[in-house]
Amino acid sequence: MAFTRFHPEATPTARIGLGLAAVGRPGYLNLGRADDLPADRTPEALRERSHQLLDAAFTQGVRYLDAARSYGRAEEFLADWLTSRADAAKEVVVGSKWGYTYTADWRVEADVHEVKDHSAATLDRQYAESTALLGDRLDLYQIHSVTPDSPALTDPAVHARLARLVEDGVTVGVSTSGPSQAEAIRAALEVTVAGEPLFTTVQATFNVLEPSAAPALAEAHEAGRTVIVKEALANGRLAGRAAPPELLRLAAEADTSPDAFALAAVLAQPWVGLVLSGAATVAQLTDNLAAARLTTDPARLTSLARLVERPESYWRTRAALPWR
Repeated sequence: MAFTRFHPEATPTARIGLGLAAVGRPGYLNLGRADDLPADRTPEALRERSHQLLDAAFTQGVRYLDAARSYGRAEEFLADWLTSRADAAKEVVVGSKWGYTYTADWRVEADVHEVKDHSAATLDRQYAESTALLGDRLDLYQIHSVTPDSPALTDPAVHARLARLVEDGVTVGVSTSGPSQAEAIRAALEVTVAGEPLFTTVQATFNVLEPSAAPALAEAHEAGRTVIVKEALANGRLAGRAAPPELLRLAAEADTSPDAFALAAVLAQPWVGLVLSGAATVAQLTDNLAAARLTTDPARLTSLARLVERPESYWRTRAALPWR
């Protein structure tokens, strides 16, 4: 199923996708992982957890699934699930990303967990690795965490390879990160091959703490790109006990959880196509999906503005989160 044929209105919760970053490897920089995952984080244990989440997501109407080469064994776990659930496999859209190589060797304590490289050689290697696992189920392939200085925005060799994927029926997109996301998004919108825009989707971090990319994401939507929001819960900073008091208050007034309220605030943006849940438990996923049915009061959403952080401060805090 090509990404461009995916219609988020197909199910009530289809505007929320499931990202597998938190369960594809034993260590990640999300708060609360000690409580969320089993102490014995073997590949078999996380494969089982991934499949539980994928089953629950599909049953509750999720139709977009997001992985990456750097998410440990996430693509492998997803491929196994697609094989075992042929009925579901026909209905979901699968996205993955290239540009980071996982280097932690299934350890939580590692000097380096992933290495970034946006070269054509890395694209060739990682696309072969992704398709070896996912085959023709890979619908969307994105450049992972583009920044304004990324060579992938200007490298003709990378563009030519991605254009060939488009010819073969794969949708290509970009994801961004860092305090200059807006600049990276606008640069990506200008990339063309043979006069045609190369990137169909833009995935970016956007949440009530870090909304700085909003104007550029609105421009991407206006230009016909599908906007996918990642890290809507700020790596756990907007969920559960870690949520700011103001968010906890607003969620209580709306009779919902802080994560559902924070996700609903993102879904309320008119330019948002999909928002990713990074849930590590089925209970978290169910809470997240409640956002799709939550009616948000504009006055309450306005009051969230007091939580906004300067982009540089937000990204420094994120960079300082320990891998758990």
